[in-house]
Amino acid sequence: MQVSVDRDRCCSSGMCVMNAPEVFDQDDRDSLVRLRQIALLPEQFDDVRLAADLCPGRAITVTEDQPAQTGA
Repeated sequence: MQVSVDRDRCCSSGMCVMNAPEVFDQDDRDSLVRLRQIALLPEQFDDVRLAADLCPGRAITVTEDQPAQTGA
């Protein structure tokens, strides 16, 4: 899983920080979202998905890893 944020879309609601505080933070100057970490642990995936789903500005993008293709 990969996560990215778009600070231009952020409306500073803080839903990301409330749901995944180890991954997201809010900037002290403008309260906009910022990533605390880029490499996610599997146990953080559900919290990050929830934070993205609850973000009113849709500022968080989650990209799921594609399973490896096996030759047939």
